[in-house]
Formats: sequence, C-alpha cells, structure tokens
Amino acid sequence: MNEGIIPSLSELIALRASAQRRPPARRGRHSVTGPSASPLRGRGMEYAESREYVAGDDVRHIDWRLTARSGRTHTKLFQAERERLTLLVADTSPLLYFGTRTRFKSVQAARAGAVAAWQAVREGDRIAIVRGSMAEAPVPPASGTRGALRVLDALVRWYAATPPDDLGLAFALDHAARLLRPGSRLLVLAEPHSVAAIPESRWPALAAHHDVVVLLLTDPLETAPPSQRLPFVSGGQRVELDLASDAQREAWRAEFQRPLDRALDLLPARGVQVRMLATDAPSDAWLAALGRMQPQVA
Repeated sequence: MNEGIIPSLSELIALRASAQRRPPARRGRHSVTGPSASPLRGRGMEYAESREYVAGDDVRHIDWRLTARSGRTHTKLFQAERERLTLLVADTSPLLYFGTRTRFKSVQAARAGAVAAWQAVREGDRIAIVRGSMAEAPVPPASGTRGALRVLDALVRWYAATPPDDLGLAFALDHAARLLRPGSRLLVLAEPHSVAAIPESRWPALAAHHDVVVLLLTDPLETAPPSQRLPFVSGGQRVELDLASDAQREAWRAEFQRPLDRALDLLPARGVQVRMLATDAPSDAWLAALGRMQPQVA
C-alpha cells in the first residue's frame, strides 16, 4: 500500500544484488582507483617510518637510502592498512518527500543509499551515515553486513517521513567533516535546493582529501513539466498553473531547474562528482560515477 511512498527494509536488502552485478572498483590510498590498500586487517605495506636495524629485523625491509646517508643500518616500518570509510550524508529536506513517477524522491534516496551501502560492503569498506540533527547521533562506522544493515535501518526511519528535527544539509556536512579521514568516500544524497544553499567554498575542502559524490534526487514533473494546465492543492486551496504559458514555464524553471543546473555546473569544477537520479530511474543507475575517478599515485 505504501510502496513508493515509504521505503521498506526488505526492498533495501534486496538491492544488494545491484552491487553484486558490478565488478569491485580498484582502490587507491586517496582514490577509488589506482594502487590498492588491502581491505584485510593486519600488517600491510603502507610505509610509516624508519628506525635503526636490530637483530631479527627482516633484511628485505632495510632502508638502503637512509642507511647510506647515515652510515648506520636502518629498516622500514609499515603500519597496518585500514579499511576505507564510505560515509553517506542523508539530506532530509521536506522537498524530498514528494514524487509523481514510480516513487517519492525520499524513497529513491533511501534506495540509492542502500545500493551504496552494499557496494561498500563488497569493496571491504566500513560504512556510516549521518543526517542534519542534534537529537540523533550519526550511525557509527562498521564493516560487513552488520554495518550495512545499521545504515539501511537509518534510511528506512529517516525517509519514512520528514524528521521533525531536520537542521539541513549544511549541518549534516559539518557532522560528516568530523567523521571523515583522508581517502574516505563521501556520498551526499540531496535535494537540489539543499545543495544550492551550501556555500561554494565548502566543496573544495571536502574534495581535497576525499572522493565526493553528490547524488541529486529529482522528479520528472520538476525537470520536464507538460505544456498544459496542471491542478495543485496548496494550503487546502486548489490552484491551477498554466504551464503552456511562457511566463509560467519560466517561473517553473527558475524554481526547479535552475538549482539543478547550478549544481551540475558548479560541483565538477570544485572536484566533486555529481549525478542526477530521477524517481523513475533504476536506483543503481548512478553507480557508474564511482568507476570514473581518475587514478592517483599512492
């Protein structure tokens, strides 16, 4: 009865198959692609520092350059490689709880977040999620199915109805900045109007050390309205808009299309991947964004 209006845990769990159909992305130290830090715990091959050689040290790890400079034998130490963090930021703007095709934008946001969670599990990441709230703490990072299910539970709760304590996307990004570590992946599930309200200077700071993807949730009525009279109810009153009129269509475009166009133009220039996801599109249609990061030298 509520299909497409309220997300269900069962549908979000079923989206695991969407992530399994894609090959895992190659991972780098500061990027999705490139030389990979292993997702397995334990001793890895990420250099930490060098110290003087002592009996029993592995001779394969001798730091020959430092040994030559100092005249004393030194060995390299390596730190255990850590799992990457995939952090979801859930915009819970009231504008998301609406839709005219297939499902509400809020339900599509929950579904896209679920796809991201299962993708993170497949790639060995820890997964966490945060929204703009002082009353509810972020879901802390965890790996595996356990971590994904905690995120899915939050998506179901947050996107069932507009949270009464929503403090906006900017507040959620402040929370996110305190959780992120260099090399993390940040996925922002957002309404275009929410992104438009974020100062431009916020994005380069996030993109400098993290892989940032902003997913803009849209509805076909907003981006391609029919050229005819449409009835609406506002404040209990019936209102008709004549979208065949040039003036009305321009006003409609200013309200719905321009925030979207601005985000699509602004964010890539600041190092942020940005994709649109309409309510009637497959919920995993945006996943190609994760495979187009440019490799960086680890």
